[in-house]
Amino acid sequence: MFRSFFFAGFECATGYNAHGEWIDQIAATQHDRFAEEDYRRLREVGICAAREGVRWPCVDSRGHYDFSSVMPFLKASQNNNIEVIWDLFHYGYPDDIDIFSEDFIKRFADYCYATARFIQSHQAGPYYFTPVNEPSFLSWAAGEVGRFAPHCTGRSWDLKIILARAGIQGINAIRAVIPDARIVNVDPICHVVPPKDGPELHAETGHFNQVAVFESFDMLGGLLMPELGGSRNHLDIVGINYYWTNQWELGKDEHPLAHDDPRLCPLSSLVRRTWERYGGDVLITETTHVDDMRSSWVDYVANEAETLLDEGVPLRGVCLYPILGMPEWHAREQWTPMGLWDLSEEQKTLHRKLYAPMFEALRNANERLGLKHSRNLRKAFVEHTHSLS
Repeated sequence: MFRSFFFAGFECATGYNAHGEWIDQIAATQHDRFAEEDYRRLREVGICAAREGVRWPCVDSRGHYDFSSVMPFLKASQNNNIEVIWDLFHYGYPDDIDIFSEDFIKRFADYCYATARFIQSHQAGPYYFTPVNEPSFLSWAAGEVGRFAPHCTGRSWDLKIILARAGIQGINAIRAVIPDARIVNVDPICHVVPPKDGPELHAETGHFNQVAVFESFDMLGGLLMPELGGSRNHLDIVGINYYWTNQWELGKDEHPLAHDDPRLCPLSSLVRRTWERYGGDVLITETTHVDDMRSSWVDYVANEAETLLDEGVPLRGVCLYPILGMPEWHAREQWTPMGLWDLSEEQKTLHRKLYAPMFEALRNANERLGLKHSRNLRKAFVEHTHSLS
C-alpha cells in the first residue's frame, strides 16, 4: 500500500481533557513549527508514509474554513515524497457544536467535503483519509467516563451511534469529491480475560471480545444497524490500534496484563480475528511502547507481522504512533518517551533526538519484512488488475 511497510504517526489530538484544559498535540510537540524537518527525518530512516492531522477546531470557524494550518504538512510531505493518511477528527471539534445534535453530523460532512476539495487541489493522489479517529475509544472516554469533551457519563452508546453516522456521512462527502479515495477507519482492538477467581465471567468476556469491541466497525460496515447507511465500501481499510495497554482483566481496564501473563492473546491473533470478520486490507495504525521497552516492542510487532504475512493476511503496514515523544493528555507537563525521537527543550525549542535502540530494531525489522512486503504488494497489484479486466 505504501513504499515502506513501517510508517509514522504524528500525534494530532485536540480537545478538552479531563480537567477541561485545551490540548493541541501538534502544537505541543512543535510539529507545526518543524514539519519540514520532521518529514525529512522520516525519509532519512526509510519511512515513506505518515498519519497526519487536520485539526478540525483550527480549520472550521462556524462553517468558514481556513486551511492555512494544514499547509506546512502538505508542503513538507510533498517535498520529502511522503504519502499521507489525513486524520480529520481526532477527539476535538468546534466549540459551537453540540456533538449529540443533527447539526453535528451535517457540519462534519460539510467539513469533510471542504477538506477533501482542499487536499485534492494541493496534492496528487492516491488519497487516504481517516474521518473519525477511534470512535469506540472516544465514545467511552467522552461519553462514559468524562475524560474528553463533552465530558458525559452514561452516554457512550448514544455517542457511538452519532460518531458512526458522522463517519458514514463524512465518507460520502469525501467520495463526492474524490470517488477513489481510500478510507482508513481506525479503532483500538482490545481483549479482556476473566479474573482468575471469576470463571463465571467467561460469557461476559466473550461478548466483549467478539461483539462489543467491533461495534463501531460493524456500524460503518453495515453489519450492525444497517439503517445508518454503512457498507463494506464505507469500512474500506480496517485500521487496528494496539498498545501494551489493550488487554486487561474484565473490570480492570486501567491495569493492563503483564507482558509475561500467559492469558495474553498474541497480536497476530487479534489482527487475524479482525481480518476474518471483515476481509479486505488491514493496517496496524497505531502501536508503540515507552522508555526502554520501545525496541523490544518493535521486535515483537515485527514477529507478529511476519506471522500474518506468511499466512497470507493482507497486512499492508504498521504505523509507529506516536513517532515523536509527547505530553500526556491529562497531565500536560508530563512528557512520555514513546517515539522514535525523544524531545528535549532548549531555549523554547523542542529538539529531536533519535532513540538509537528503537531505530536499530526498526532497521532490522525492515530488512526482514521488506522483501515480503514488496512481494505482497506485487501480488495485490496483480489481483487488483485482474479484477478490473
